[in-house]
Amino acid sequence: MKIKVDLHVHTSHSLCARLSPRQIETAALRCGISAVAITDHNTMAGARDVQAAVHSLKIICAEEIRTTQGEIIGYFLQKEISPGLSPQETVARIREQGGLVAVPHPFDRLRSSRLQKPAIEALMGSIDMIEIFNARNMLIDENPDLLGRVLAAGAVPIAASDAHLPIEIGRACMKMEDFTTPREFLNHLRCATIVARKSPLWVHLATKALRSYRRLRNKRPQTFG
Repeated sequence: MKIKVDLHVHTSHSLCARLSPRQIETAALRCGISAVAITDHNTMAGARDVQAAVHSLKIICAEEIRTTQGEIIGYFLQKEISPGLSPQETVARIREQGGLVAVPHPFDRLRSSRLQKPAIEALMGSIDMIEIFNARNMLIDENPDLLGRVLAAGAVPIAASDAHLPIEIGRACMKMEDFTTPREFLNHLRCATIVARKSPLWVHLATKALRSYRRLRNKRPQTFG
């Protein structure tokens, strides 16, 4: 049976996102999504919350981890991986848990968080998935040679919404056979169909405003009494 999977969704545990478990469930079911990967920045708290609260969707517990050379996503994780490690150590810790390794938005010119080219080259053969379409990408710095080598080394090309708001869920996803294990997931992903639609530009303004508001709120002195 074919299902649609959104492989990159953030919850309110990410500073720049505003999605509760119930909002994720409602938005996903509305657009025909059956499985969602929760990929908060440097935490799995959101993934655990969604997994506990939502039973109508298949939930992949994941984490978007900031390494010393940019971000890597670990899928099918049981425990958090600390940020600030090298890409190689981050991948090793994902593998220790039986997880899968993905490179998010590697060619987005505007993202300073993208995994750097030397790191991608050093991880060649250890990457399970690479985002060739991210619904939030605006300016793409294509590198066909690098992408070709990553795919030739065994990585699967994927598309994902990178959703931070309800309207973004399902805009980019994978249509694939259902799965029960990480290995089966990866095998079925190789034959999947990409569904790709851009998110509207205003979502970037909304999440920037949300991030600024939360940072400002966290800096405010507390008053008691």
